[in-house]
Amino acid sequence: MMMNKRIVVVIGALILVLVLAGITESRGEGNKQSVPTIGILQFTKHPALDEIQTGIREGLAQAGYVDQKNIKLDFQNAQGDQSNLKTMTTRFLAEGAAVSIGIATPAAVSLAHDITTAPVVFAGSTNPLGAKLVTDEAHPTGNVTGVSDRAPLAAQLKLIRDLVPHLRTLGVIYTSSDDSANTEAKRMLELSEAAGIKTRVVSITSSNDLNQTAEQLVADGQVNAVFIPTDNTIAGAMATLIRQTDAKRVPVFPTVDTMVKDGGVAAQSINQREIGRLAGKMVVALLAGQQPAELPVQSLQQGELVLNESKARVLGIQIPDAYADAKRVG
Repeated sequence: MMMNKRIVVVIGALILVLVLAGITESRGEGNKQSVPTIGILQFTKHPALDEIQTGIREGLAQAGYVDQKNIKLDFQNAQGDQSNLKTMTTRFLAEGAAVSIGIATPAAVSLAHDITTAPVVFAGSTNPLGAKLVTDEAHPTGNVTGVSDRAPLAAQLKLIRDLVPHLRTLGVIYTSSDDSANTEAKRMLELSEAAGIKTRVVSITSSNDLNQTAEQLVADGQVNAVFIPTDNTIAGAMATLIRQTDAKRVPVFPTVDTMVKDGGVAAQSINQREIGRLAGKMVVALLAGQQPAELPVQSLQQGELVLNESKARVLGIQIPDAYADAKRVG
């Protein structure tokens, strides 16, 4: 009889252990389910876009959001392939991402096209209106908002003229399929013409065109300087462009600090990491319950003066005293 009681006690204890284990596991699963997924879709691998991604993580971390702790970050890089953008967007849809972030316009457009019931944040779109990401920057009406990377082009043109005082003709090169690059190229054309500066504008369809097009642009002293807008394709192939411009001793003026470091001379540069931080803060607001319509599109109000002093020296460019405090790169 005593043996039977012992067996009953042991069985009861085992059942209690199993029940408690089940409750613990169930709670654990519930906690996992409560952790929101944030999808981050980057258009291609490039230092400038990598800086935006770093900034996003920093913006989230500043609010206490840490990957694999209280959020799950699903980072995907499309490597510049449109079909990859579609596949990765579908992935975010399938996993029910609470917020999806598109780094650069093509990634943001892909997300905004297919994701219509959850918030989408763009990080680094020069012309969100032209890209049809939003219809009103001050009052977004859909599920999309974000941070623009518009460059201060009037200040950029002044910089070019100060460093190239003999400027008569400005070359402009951009990728025809890049909405951001298109927008900035046209704006620089307008500003140059208003200032009485001639322009020579060329475009490429892919990085495969860059070498020949750049060679034609700077041939026979046709331009005194080259301006590059915010252009992901050219940013990823700066060495090709710089090889041609250096051969003709033509200075290049990009809009991004990483492109100055890669061979440009100077820029009134937009801080890419800060763009990411602002986008991260938007995600925090969305996770707290705000809607995209409550978050106006943001942009940095001024650029950071960045100078590649060694490149300027090689090209014989004198740096005015007014630029003595410029950030040095390269």
